[in-house]
Amino acid sequence: MPDANTEPTWKRYLSDYNEGLGLVYERLVLGRYLERLWERFGIRSVLEAPLYGMAGVSGINSVPLARRGCTVTLVDEVAERLQGVQRIWQQLDLPVHLVLHRDFSCLPFADGTFDLAWQWAGLWYLPDPAGLLRELVRVSRRLVFVAMPNPLQPGYLLRKYLLERAFFDTVAEEWTDIGRIKRVLRAAGLHLIEEGVMDIPPWPDTVMPAAEVLRRLGIGSPRLHARFTGERWNWSTMAYYLGQRPDLPARVMRYAWLEDLPLPWQLKLGWAHHRYVLGTVERA
Repeated sequence: MPDANTEPTWKRYLSDYNEGLGLVYERLVLGRYLERLWERFGIRSVLEAPLYGMAGVSGINSVPLARRGCTVTLVDEVAERLQGVQRIWQQLDLPVHLVLHRDFSCLPFADGTFDLAWQWAGLWYLPDPAGLLRELVRVSRRLVFVAMPNPLQPGYLLRKYLLERAFFDTVAEEWTDIGRIKRVLRAAGLHLIEEGVMDIPPWPDTVMPAAEVLRRLGIGSPRLHARFTGERWNWSTMAYYLGQRPDLPARVMRYAWLEDLPLPWQLKLGWAHHRYVLGTVERA
């Protein structure tokens, strides 16, 4: 079964940081959640393994934690991508520990090494997702956080049955089942303390840029397509991290009204792009 490394776009995003509005929104709400974990639990050391899962620029999901003084370790099995990620972190002037490792069912760290071990949306690319989940519990001394795409939201269904049907032949789709993930984590000794939904903007999650969605659906005129391309439609989390776009969070988070509605997460499930679980490690 092909994994995330067969996706050709990751190479482009190592130098082209224009990810699109949807990805920037996803990163910012994820970063906001990670910062809340940092404040709540006093996190000091972080493992993200593997570093891929989210589309766009590889290896920058843990940047908000590094900016708050956490030591960050990232694991990947592709040397070329890891080299690109190293250059990106050097550009950000942030320290990071990068590890080249191919077997995610046997991570090269001692038990209880990290305060937080986590993964975002990459389980279905792995040959042994359950093995990774068990390893995240083993190497954490406090928290494990895991998220996967929500198969119930309209964009997922649009992608699966119309826009990108071949993609679903390359992934283990059963690992979008949050119940399955919870069972493995519990069996590994994790005490689940929170589950919910995240990444809930007003648009559906099709992963691909808006202009490409319109093209594949045969919708719109060249004028409409132009609205979602070019310099006027440039969205880059890296530009914010580099200090070039300090206004970016304010511009993007105005779309977070559904995200922030004080409603039970179950009422947002039909539109949320991702589901997640958070747990604490229980050791004898």
